[in-house]
Amino acid sequence: MDLLRVLEELKSSAAAVQARAAAVFDASQRRAQSRAGVPAAHLGRGVGAQIALARRDSPHRGNRHLGLGKALVHEMPHTLAALASGVLSEWRATLLVRETACLDLEDRHRVDELICKDPDSLDGVGDRKLIARIRSITQVIDPASQVRRNAKAVSDRHVSCRPAPDTMCFVTGLLPVAQGVAVYAALSRAADSLRASGDARSRGQIMADTLVERVTGQAAADRVPVEVQLVITDRTLLTGRTPFPDRTLFTNRHGETVPGGDASPGRTGAPVAPVAPVAPGRDAPAYFPGYGIVPGAWARDLIRSALGLGNNQQPCPAAAGRQESPPGAGAGAGAGAPASPPPDEQRTPVTLRRLYLDTVSGELTAMESKARAFPAGLARMIRTRDQTCRTPWCDAPIRHIDHIEPHAEGGPTSYANGQGLCEACNQVKEAPGWNSSSTPVSSRRNDVSPRHTVRTTTPTGHTYISTAPPLPGNPAVT
Repeated sequence: MDLLRVLEELKSSAAAVQARAAAVFDASQRRAQSRAGVPAAHLGRGVGAQIALARRDSPHRGNRHLGLGKALVHEMPHTLAALASGVLSEWRATLLVRETACLDLEDRHRVDELICKDPDSLDGVGDRKLIARIRSITQVIDPASQVRRNAKAVSDRHVSCRPAPDTMCFVTGLLPVAQGVAVYAALSRAADSLRASGDARSRGQIMADTLVERVTGQAAADRVPVEVQLVITDRTLLTGRTPFPDRTLFTNRHGETVPGGDASPGRTGAPVAPVAPVAPGRDAPAYFPGYGIVPGAWARDLIRSALGLGNNQQPCPAAAGRQESPPGAGAGAGAGAPASPPPDEQRTPVTLRRLYLDTVSGELTAMESKARAFPAGLARMIRTRDQTCRTPWCDAPIRHIDHIEPHAEGGPTSYANGQGLCEACNQVKEAPGWNSSSTPVSSRRNDVSPRHTVRTTTPTGHTYISTAPPLPGNPAVT
């Protein structure tokens, strides 16, 4: 137990050293940027991202680390001393900084002194008690600070989506309390009403389904439109071993090929589920943008359900006998031809796209444009390849398709020169001293890293490598 205590104190001491280093680094970068002629409003741009890369963390957390370091070094010396001595953990020091962010400098000094000047007063104090102590002192020192804090909290309202185990996800809304309670109450009333009328679903299931129906406007929660992307090699396509040839086929859990449905004519902006090629007797995963890798059987069940076939069920004779036009040819993506759809109550709009992989490198077929902006098809390929922001340790959703070599410097609008970035990372890349370059995909079979690679160099000269994740059907994962 003594060893665990010593190690915990070492972690806190190391966090204090990191906080000081972050503050010193920020000051040096601001001086360097000022000498380079950067406007005062842009000083410090990209510093948090450099700290994130050095700490192998996301850019968002890098900015938090920087803010913590500057606050501790310049405004809260007693908290920094408690952290360095091991009395406070890094998280509790973060709570002190966060809860006093609404105060002016003088009042922040007072709270810092009242709470952390005597380290013994922090012994045995948990997170909730610490927050309660900070807020009680803050309320006495500056009653108006709580009003400012509430106003800022309302401006931070948002909705987020993150993966959960077993092909589920969390959709979280941070809302003002009155709105959040109203949303929950409305879903509760709907669930209670349906349960009273004999609905067999559980209360939680009804509330979840009602939320989906009201937000998407669908008549039923499981009728969300689906766009299906097939990641297949040209060799797989030409040998007729794709899960969706001209007569759409599925491979069941036992490796047996069974007929399925065709692609619906409607194109939607709904979620996309690329499905990997499946060799006889073997299943392969799929990739669902916004979530990640999913079991191939789950993806096929999703498609069957959308086509009105049910999960793991044989289609009706009419569906099996429908004819389909050959897939359209294209540089990057093609859409399946429409056919006679079954009744609307049995079917959800489905769009089928085939994306082609090089049989050796596992890369999607390249595509290039003369335009400055990335065309929709090319942007879709890059999003499918990169999956999330390409900055190392950043898992944020892709918001921008960026030229790795800037277009103004002659960089082409091409598959190789494009990368998916979140909004924050794309803005950081424009700060002085940041450089990026792409490594061409090798076609040699003995190349240990054939996938698309981006090399990023920070203003301090540190280099970081980002390699595109393998797609289903890539030789690296099959």
